[in-house]
Amino acid sequence: MLLLVVGIREPEKPITERRTNPISRASLKQLSRAYWAVVAIGAVFTLARFSEAFLLLRAEDGGLDVAWLPVVLVVMNIAYSLSAYPFGKLSDRMDHRQLLIMGLVVLFVADLVLALGNHWLWTLVGSVIWGLHMGMTQGLLATMVAHTAPKALRGTAFGFFNLVGGVALFLASAVAGLLWTWAGPALTFYAGAAFCLLTIGLMMCQGKPAVEPT
Repeated sequence: MLLLVVGIREPEKPITERRTNPISRASLKQLSRAYWAVVAIGAVFTLARFSEAFLLLRAEDGGLDVAWLPVVLVVMNIAYSLSAYPFGKLSDRMDHRQLLIMGLVVLFVADLVLALGNHWLWTLVGSVIWGLHMGMTQGLLATMVAHTAPKALRGTAFGFFNLVGGVALFLASAVAGLLWTWAGPALTFYAGAAFCLLTIGLMMCQGKPAVEPT
């Protein structure tokens, strides 16, 4: 926050046109079919990756003392931090969709480990794989939004994308909570794995846009 206050200076831009509401039917109609495909992929992707709080619940269910539960998130974030830079470099050289599919495969493996392993040590292993998945995929969808939205409407595109993602995350965590209560942790993570496969299938059906707006 201090850097934003003292280190950032916005260039002065004289207003030459009348301001309008960007969230309008006319603005949304200007967004391409490729953008809406990214929104759909992002929504299903979010359904596959519900809240990390379920990692803590799984560890507690596996016998880990409550006082040690934060270790699960520490382990996950260490894996996330160590993998973010190399996979960020890799994303500069390879197709983002391919890397996102790879990340979904990793999340699928994490869900299977968390579903099958009852002991808290298996939860730690699953958390490491989950963190690896986050290092591979965080930021990719945002990049895909930027590539498929017109420059003049990128703020609108990101806002609507995040709106849909927030709703999807709420629904994913609510469904995961219901599954956990009614059927137990294993089915919860199996459902996450199923959504991973659904997202991969959706991405395989969506072709890469021939032209990426600038």
